[in-house]
Amino acid sequence: MIDHQRPPAEPQNAPPVLDPVAAYALWAADYPPYAHNPFMQAEERALLSLLPTDLRQCRVLDAGCGSGRYILHALQRGAVQVVGVDLSVEMLTRARVALRSAEATWRQDTAARQRGPGARGLGYCLRASLDAIPVHDAWADLTLCGLTLGHLEDLHAGLAELCRITRPGGVLLCSDLHPMNRALGWRREFTAAGQRYAVRHTWHLYSTWQAVCQALGLRIVCVLEPRLDPADIPAGARFDVTALEVPVALVFELRRDR
Repeated sequence: MIDHQRPPAEPQNAPPVLDPVAAYALWAADYPPYAHNPFMQAEERALLSLLPTDLRQCRVLDAGCGSGRYILHALQRGAVQVVGVDLSVEMLTRARVALRSAEATWRQDTAARQRGPGARGLGYCLRASLDAIPVHDAWADLTLCGLTLGHLEDLHAGLAELCRITRPGGVLLCSDLHPMNRALGWRREFTAAGQRYAVRHTWHLYSTWQAVCQALGLRIVCVLEPRLDPADIPAGARFDVTALEVPVALVFELRRDR
């Protein structure tokens, strides 16, 4: 989960850095269940290009579900059940509201009901940390984790838990900020009540992903490095043009082989 990124201010003007739970408690009120800035739009296009269009035989776990955007995408593609997990009470509240709205829309849409399960009450949310999820081993056919693993210092702990929950032969789709962003001085920032804040983040290198995946028996099937689309930049926005020249996210398709 992320708002737009900018070069850091001078040290004396740097925003307070909050841990993720405190940050999203403030951010949730302004965090809709869809990609709402150019970074998220770039990341989402990449991840959705890897997400199967037909999930009618799949149980899906969305780890770090936030306000529920990937829960909704999975249900729209027909997933038989989707479980969203997040540590933020406030973000889970937003996700549950989004689910209720989607369910109401589905009930009124005859064509949608004929296409597949859709959002008919088969999505629900749990509060838990990413490295301690109360879901049975091998429950998920597909596990999603969008822009969340950087909230953990230990990538191995988070991926090990996602691997445990995903059945052998199942797929994990994960994304996070591209580590190149750190070299450019960018941060995860947002504004609440007129105050600018930064969210604590750990920059996991691609080499770290490779080592962890190898240790866990996760095969890297595909890696995407999406860039911003200039068409997504609002007219008149204060914007670091360097962002157009570099990848802004790492998006992985992983398969659990054992």
